[in-house]
Amino acid sequence: MCRACAAILGHWVNELGLDRAEYETHSMSRTKVTLIYRRTKNLRAVQLLLGHSKLKSTVRYLGTEVDAALEISEQTEI
Repeated sequence: MCRACAAILGHWVNELGLDRAEYETHSMSRTKVTLIYRRTKNLRAVQLLLGHSKLKSTVRYLGTEVDAALEISEQTEI
């Protein structure tokens, strides 16, 4: 995420009185791709969004079981 986005997020978190450690830009982007994966079960789309060259990296990033993730990926046509 860009520095400007991080600054904006930090400002919002401070204004709301939230714990900044719980709302880092990395955790927010991880949350977004996790939600995309849960809704679509499309690992390839998440892989592209994250810029991962290997599907295995995406699976590890999401914390998904490898066998289940690959099975879902094979069932998903792009």
